Amino acid sequence: MDQVPIKRALLSVSDKSGIVELAEALARRGVELVSTGGTAKALREAGLTVRDISDLTGFPEMMDGRVKTLHPVVHGGLLAVRDNPEHVASMAEHGIGAIDLVVVNLYPFVQTVAKGSDRDEIIENIDIGGPSMVRSAAKNHAAVAIVTDPADYAVVIGELEAGGTSLATRKRLAAKAYAATAAYDAAIASWFAFADQGEAFPEALPIALKRGQALRYGENPHQQAAFYTQGGSGARGIGQARQVQGKELSYNNYNDADAALELVSEFRDAEPTVVIVKHANPCGVATADMLAKAYAEAFACDTVSAFGGIIALNRPLDAETARAITGIFTEVVVAPDADEEALALFAAKKNLRLLLTGELPDPARLGLTARSIAGGWLVQTRDNGTVSELDLKVVTRRAPTAQELADCRFAWTVAKHVKSNAIVYAKDGATAGIGAGQMNRLESARIAAWKAKDAADKAGWAQPRTIGSAVASDAFFPFADGLLAAVEAGATAVIQPGGSIRDEEVIAAADEAGLAMVFTGMRHFRH
Repeated sequence: MDQVPIKRALLSVSDKSGIVELAEALARRGVELVSTGGTAKALREAGLTVRDISDLTGFPEMMDGRVKTLHPVVHGGLLAVRDNPEHVASMAEHGIGAIDLVVVNLYPFVQTVAKGSDRDEIIENIDIGGPSMVRSAAKNHAAVAIVTDPADYAVVIGELEAGGTSLATRKRLAAKAYAATAAYDAAIASWFAFADQGEAFPEALPIALKRGQALRYGENPHQQAAFYTQGGSGARGIGQARQVQGKELSYNNYNDADAALELVSEFRDAEPTVVIVKHANPCGVATADMLAKAYAEAFACDTVSAFGGIIALNRPLDAETARAITGIFTEVVVAPDADEEALALFAAKKNLRLLLTGELPDPARLGLTARSIAGGWLVQTRDNGTVSELDLKVVTRRAPTAQELADCRFAWTVAKHVKSNAIVYAKDGATAGIGAGQMNRLESARIAAWKAKDAADKAGWAQPRTIGSAVASDAFFPFADGLLAAVEAGATAVIQPGGSIRDEEVIAAADEAGLAMVFTGMRHFRH
């Protein structure tokens, strides 16, 4: 059955945008309109003739509206196979009329949770009849069109003019309807598990995502990709940022911009801070009294890698910083906001993408992270661990100075966002050298030092900034060799988790070199 004319439509919506226009188009073509409660009231106020669902079923809406569409007359009209003689006979025997179109959107459960409603109100906004009608209509899409999204009203109106809904459209709408009820149930299950019951890892973990954008390709041109957004009140990040200008974001842009935002959010309450990321690793981070100065310091850490990078700021973008950023090719800039002069400067760079986030995410927020592996998913709580000064344990004979301690804490914060094995040198609120993603910690320490020397040579400095710096390691030094490489680079203070069976050997090496070293008791692996 390809084209199905619409003779009767059932309309029951929470979101009433566009419903009057759709109902008017149906009425002009002689379609009988059946509706419930608030939807029927809105249609009558628009001058339309509407049949109440209670008139169809012979039962009044009852129990505060909890029971109104859960009736054989409704579901028989939706589920009956039109060319099955037994179904047709049952319809005739029980006075069941066919329903050709169902327009339903569900109670605003997610919105009710988001506005901080109490438990009773949240429970009342769990829709029962709506999802039941949606599923019945979608199952019988051979004869019934189900519309759950006001964006599809125009499609239905267009097909009315052609004489009825097409099978291709009904298939598409059915698939969309099942996705809508799955996402709805996932939101309810998640609320029960996480918010109501306090389960971090429930037996089943439903995740509802909505496609935000089909991407040109994935990490590589031969891979297909799309970007999906997470709903709910806790969703805050790159997925919720507003793109002001620039080309469409790519898969790699999203990934790198997320890494940059996650790191700069660690400094959301700090002085002006700039993060530069390349291939999901920071290549320069700095804090200063002015945003433009922080950018200059971050850029100086690695002027080569910064080319084509992602920049994130913890303050609204100003003109001076915007002018400096446009000095080299940059893929994406992420900021809480931007002033008019900065926007005008960026407008001249048509391909430069600018994302405005509003308030930065809280780095200490709760949540889960997930990644796929062959045959399953790995799920863990976010790495939102922080270390206060009270948690730090001085393990060397010499304690760090106030400046060394500040540099240790800065380096440690950055190292949390560097791929393991991670080594970060920092001095005076700026990264001096970053070693990322090596198979051993010694090589990361050497690479970071080499990059610092290269930066000094390019800038014409008398010495690299690793001289007198603090060095952070995301995990313990398994041997003293990585620490000795840091000594050779000029570091005077070390921050690391500790916990190696060779800690005493490493501490002895630090003491011999005159280093100050503190243990955090917390590691930050990032693979």
